Amino acid sequence: RVTNVGIVMGGRAALVIDTGLGPRNGARVLAQARRLAGDLPLYLTVTHFHPEHGFGAQAFAGAATIVYNAGQRAELRRKGSGYLDMFAGFAPAVAAELRGVEFVDPDVVYDGEFELDLGGHTAVLRAVGPAHTASDQIVLVDGRVLFGGDLLETRIFPIAPYFSPYDVDFDGVRWIDVLDQLIGLAPEIVVPGHGEVSDVSLIREVRDYLDFVRTAVLRLRADDVSVDEAAKTVEVDARARWTTWERPEWIGFAVRAFWATL
Repeated sequence: RVTNVGIVMGGRAALVIDTGLGPRNGARVLAQARRLAGDLPLYLTVTHFHPEHGFGAQAFAGAATIVYNAGQRAELRRKGSGYLDMFAGFAPAVAAELRGVEFVDPDVVYDGEFELDLGGHTAVLRAVGPAHTASDQIVLVDGRVLFGGDLLETRIFPIAPYFSPYDVDFDGVRWIDVLDQLIGLAPEIVVPGHGEVSDVSLIREVRDYLDFVRTAVLRLRADDVSVDEAAKTVEVDARARWTTWERPEWIGFAVRAFWATL
């Protein structure tokens, strides 16, 4: 499924959240934002550095004020080229979208939290990683609309980017803690990284799944089961419980990540 992109319109400025995959999609998002915002200033932020969320940022260079948390900037610099090569190898169509990607630095870098008064609407950018990545960010608009990036997916087994030894920053235990915090915010509208817009029940569903994997891994490790057997067992059980969810290949990645960190 394609990435969800947000455009938050205010009376004084507009905020774009995520760019889509590559410069062509970034340019499309920019054109739509400019159509809606007219001559108002634009801001851009991304929920995390992964290619389908942030590798269109170059289209916004000079056209918007780009805002990242400090961890995002560091993670992009550290891993961006490797992820570009990895994603380009997935399929020719993906490689075509990523052709010509140039990494751009943000104009504004923050630690912790950054508030944008857009005029009539307030967007709070908050660093919450490590979880799905080392530097996840949420965006909370007017205290009621939550953009969660890939901390949340609708009817998709959560993406666990545990690619040992190249990227081992996935932190499932802390991801669960972050979701508990997001539940406490009681948002009315929840926009996941991929899939349909939902409400706070989506956060609970993803949290329950991650806790299910954590609990299963602890049990299976105590029983001296191998990690490969554990991955098979958890996949069977998870697919039987979450029968409508897609992308079951991510279950094994989650098992191995919890196995390595618990």
